[in-house]
Amino acid sequence: MLVTGTPGVGKTTLCRLLEDQVNEGVAETSKYRYVALADLIIQKRLYTAVNETFNVPEFDEDMVCDELEPLMQQGGVILEFHSSDFFPQRWFQHVVLLRTNNTELYDRLAARGYEPRKITENIECEIMNVTSEEVRAAYREDQVVELESNSVGDMETNVSRLAALLRTS
Repeated sequence: MLVTGTPGVGKTTLCRLLEDQVNEGVAETSKYRYVALADLIIQKRLYTAVNETFNVPEFDEDMVCDELEPLMQQGGVILEFHSSDFFPQRWFQHVVLLRTNNTELYDRLAARGYEPRKITENIECEIMNVTSEEVRAAYREDQVVELESNSVGDMETNVSRLAALLRTS
C-alpha cells in the first residue's frame, strides 16, 4: 500500500496507526511494515543534492526504486511518501491519497515551523490538485482510494477502513 498526499495531510500519523492496527494479533511472518520513504532517503543518502530553497534533499528516483525493489517484492509494505508517479504500478494493490482542507493544512504546516514560502507552495499544490493528478495519471482507478483527513475522527475512520482493506487483500 502506498500512502501519499501533500505534506501535512496526515500520512505519517495514519501509517503509524495503520501499522499498529493491522498487525495486532498477527503472526510475525504476516505483519505489515511501515516505511517512511523520506527518512529512508536521508538515511541511505538516496539523493543527489539538497534544495536550498526548501531545505530538502532532491532524491534520485532510480536510486530510490533500486533500494525499495527487494523490499517491495517481499510484500507487506505500507509505504509513505509525498510523491508517487515514479514507482512501478505493480508494487501496490492500493494507493491511498489523503486530502485536507486548506485551513487545516495551513495550521498543520505552520505548527511544524514551515517557512511561509514552503507553506504557500504546499497549499498551492493541494489547491491545484497536483498530488491527486499525479496519482490518477500513474495508477489504475481501482487502485486509488481518496480519503479526507481533516480531523481525529477522519483519521480513526480511515485507519479502520484501510486496516480492513489490507486484511482482505
